[in-house]
Amino acid sequence: MSTSRFEKFGPVAKPEEAEDLSGRAILDRLGDARRSFTYRLIPDGVEPVREAILTSEADVLILCGGTGLALKDLTIEAAEPLFEKTIPGFGEVFRLKSLEEVGTRAILTRASAGVVGGAPVFCLPGSPSAARLGVELILAEIDHILGHISE
Repeated sequence: MSTSRFEKFGPVAKPEEAEDLSGRAILDRLGDARRSFTYRLIPDGVEPVREAILTSEADVLILCGGTGLALKDLTIEAAEPLFEKTIPGFGEVFRLKSLEEVGTRAILTRASAGVVGGAPVFCLPGSPSAARLGVELILAEIDHILGHISE
């Protein structure tokens, strides 16, 4: 999620086309785990984020960026009202692990997760290190999460 990248590069299909280091970090790790994926660059904003979530046919969505405290950071405001179920442990563990890496700055993270239309949606901060941490946490439990959702 990045308005500045979207305005500069448009709706690209690869993170390299948008100088997106965080997107590349996520896709590299998903590839290493032999997971299939699709990349989309989305501008910040409630409507673009909601549209991306509601029109996706993916089994799992990872939204990276737009979780900060700036006025333009609206990923959480867009995603959380759509959550049919929340996964509060994701944000809690993300912050705990972030505390080990960045100290008390971890209190600023608004990492979040929930389920929309039978698919888990993970909202990660936009830094490359946060993207790597988030995707590691997701990959560690995604099969377990998907199993519970399908019950």
